[in-house]
Amino acid sequence: MATQTGRLRSLDILRGITVAGMILVNNPGNWRHVFAPLRHADWDGLTPTDLVFPFFMFIMGISMYLSLQKFNFELTKQTLLKVIKRTILIFLVGLALNWFSHGCNRSFTDFEHLRILGVMQRLAIAYGVGSIIGMMLKGKHLLWVSGFLLLIYALLIKCTGSEVLSPDNIVAVVDRNIIGESHLYQKSIGGGIRIAFDPEGLLSAVGSIVQVLLGSYCGKIILSNKNKPEAIIQKLFIFGTISLFAGLLLSYGFPINKSLWSSTFVLTTSGFASLLLGLLIWIIDIHHKDKWCSFFEVFGINPLYLYVQASVLAVVIGFSGIQDLCYEVFLHPYFGDYPTSLIWAIFFVLLNWIPGYILYKKKIYIKL
Repeated sequence: MATQTGRLRSLDILRGITVAGMILVNNPGNWRHVFAPLRHADWDGLTPTDLVFPFFMFIMGISMYLSLQKFNFELTKQTLLKVIKRTILIFLVGLALNWFSHGCNRSFTDFEHLRILGVMQRLAIAYGVGSIIGMMLKGKHLLWVSGFLLLIYALLIKCTGSEVLSPDNIVAVVDRNIIGESHLYQKSIGGGIRIAFDPEGLLSAVGSIVQVLLGSYCGKIILSNKNKPEAIIQKLFIFGTISLFAGLLLSYGFPINKSLWSSTFVLTTSGFASLLLGLLIWIIDIHHKDKWCSFFEVFGINPLYLYVQASVLAVVIGFSGIQDLCYEVFLHPYFGDYPTSLIWAIFFVLLNWIPGYILYKKKIYIKL
C-alpha cells in the first residue's frame, strides 16, 4: 500500500492531481475567456473547478490523521506547539503571498487594503482547528462531531437568511466586523456593484474544518485496514456514496455553495473525494497501473511549496509583461480566445512542474 518512503502513493497522486488542478484553474491566459468547467460557480452550484480546493482539504485531513496517530492523539504541550507553529507559518505564507501580489499591482506599503484571508490562510485555520479537535477526540467520534458542526452551521445560515449574497449575509458581517471591509475580497453582485465578501471567510471556515475532519475519518479507515486494500476501497466507497447522496439530496433545502462552504458542499465534495481516492487505490495499489502517475506525484510530494511557487511565479510573469507577450504574439493569433487561455494555463502547470521534478528526483521534500 505504501511507497518505500512510507507514503501512501495513491494519496500522493490524488494530492498531486489536486494541486495541478489548483494551479490550472487559477492561471488562465485571460479571465474573460475561460471554459465553463474551469470556472467557479457564481454562487449556488458546483463545477469541476469547485472540487479542487475541498479535495485538498479532504486530503489534508487524511494526512493529518496519519500524522497525529504517531503522537497517539495526545494533546500535549509539545504537540500543541507543533500544530500552532505550523498553523501560524502557513497563515503567514498566505499573507505574504497576498502582500506580494498586492504590492506588484498597487503598492507594497498600502497595508490598508491588503487582503488578510486567502487559500493558504483557510488551509492554516482548518489544519490548526482540525488538529486540535482530532487530538481532543483522540481520533474518535469524528463523524458525530462533523455532523453536529454541519447541522449548526446550516441552521445558522438558514435562520439568518444568509443563503443569498448581500452585505447582510452573516458570513460577510462577521468578517467585516472582525477583519474590516478594506481587508476583504470584493465580490461582484451584478450591475457593476461589488461588496466585501470573502470566499475564504472566518465563519465559513467551519465547513472547511469539517472537511478536514471527514478526511481524518477516511484516514482512520486507511490506517485501520493498512494491509487490506480491498477493505479500504469498500469502506471508502460506502462512505463516499453516502456522503455524496446526502449532500445532493439535502441541497434542495440548503444549496451547494462553495463561497459559503455550505454543509451540502462539504458532504458532496467529500463524497466525490472519497470515491476518487478509492478508485485510485484500486488502479494504483491493486492493479499497479501506475505508469501515468509520476507527473502528478511530483506535485503530490511538495504540494504547498509548488502552490506557493506558482502563486509567486504568476505574479512575476504577469507583472513583467511576459504573459501578455506570449499570449498576444505567439498564441492568440493562431488558436483564438478560449483555446489560447487554456493552452497558457496548461503551459503554466508544466512550467511549475519542472522545478518540482528536480526536487522529486533529488528526493527533497519541502514542508511548511
